[in-house]
Amino acid sequence: MGQTIVLGVSGGIAAYKSAALCSLLVKSGYDVRVLMTKNATNFIQPLTFQALSKHPVVVDTFDEPNPSEIAHIAIADSASLFLVAPATANIIAKLAHGIADDMVTTTALAVQCPTVVAPAMNVHMYGHPAVQANLDVLRGRGVVVMDPGSGPLACGYTGKGRMPEPDDVLFVVDAVLSKTATLAGARIVVTAGPTIEDIDPIRFLSNSSSGKMGYEIAREAVARGAEVTLVSGPTHLAPVPGARMRYIRSTQDLLAAVTEAMASATVLIAAAAPADFRPSHRLPHKWKKSQGVPSVELVPTPDVLSTVAKSRAPGMILVGFAAETANVVEGARRKLEEKDLDLVVANNILDEGAGFAVDTNRVTFVRRNREVLELPLLSKAEVAARILDEVSALMHRDNES
Repeated sequence: MGQTIVLGVSGGIAAYKSAALCSLLVKSGYDVRVLMTKNATNFIQPLTFQALSKHPVVVDTFDEPNPSEIAHIAIADSASLFLVAPATANIIAKLAHGIADDMVTTTALAVQCPTVVAPAMNVHMYGHPAVQANLDVLRGRGVVVMDPGSGPLACGYTGKGRMPEPDDVLFVVDAVLSKTATLAGARIVVTAGPTIEDIDPIRFLSNSSSGKMGYEIAREAVARGAEVTLVSGPTHLAPVPGARMRYIRSTQDLLAAVTEAMASATVLIAAAAPADFRPSHRLPHKWKKSQGVPSVELVPTPDVLSTVAKSRAPGMILVGFAAETANVVEGARRKLEEKDLDLVVANNILDEGAGFAVDTNRVTFVRRNREVLELPLLSKAEVAARILDEVSALMHRDNES
């Protein structure tokens, strides 16, 4: 590849994962230069990274191994991508506010390449408003901020705060460096999966959406350089590396999450399948069969796409989906016109290979200019790529007008 990754390791217990990450990056063909904070050396020794990267590891800002150059400037100039993993709350704050008091943060101010940050900390620290505000500052500057994983933490708590796995970090690195950044600068919100409307504490109304289509769109958008927020209903799918994950349950939750995310977005791709109806009230206890058949009054749920469309900012691109069982194009065109969309991706869910839970799809694009494009049976990953080709074309059109 001939590309250089500058890996900044800060002082957290997850530093041990950075050794595995360094090894994986080297095996993938990257030239890896490692910088460490002094606190990081309390968790793992520089010699480990030197053996893995085959380069000296720089810890002290005033350590100048080559007198003909300034170390942090030379390393910054060599970087194709600057990666901080793990990124503690402390170093995130320094990066956000331009503090340069160690080799990692000093180099961070000198790099002219893309930056990726992989947070790792206690669940309560990660959720602190100051940490979230600092991450938002970094996102606003174009830094790719990975969502941490969830699970048991070294502190004994369980929750969000685990450093992303090395394979996931590698995916993001490859996406930033290897793919055509046709969506660089785009802020895309993708919705995926079903919503759930509770009848009682056990029973609910929902549908068969697996979320696979929306997740593939989010993955492809990350690969094309976009800043992606994935708003997901309940699914069994792993988080998309590089996307900002937002999990919801009900259609009202979906509306609230999308409304919040769209405040700074340029594109909404609404691939979720929200429930159209909900019980007028949720029963407080499990309804037992001995009580007879319950009388459940249904009321409409909010129309998320219509609501967002009414308050869309100038130039915002809206993409909807239409899952039909008959008259696919007519139904899609009606949705496009009624909701003032730029594109509708329609399919007949009764077609073989085009249902919710499968890995393929057969879709038809219905565009604003009334042009219709029917695609053959493709993998959902290939469909995602074609959808984002359409989004790129719409963005290019808007930039020219």
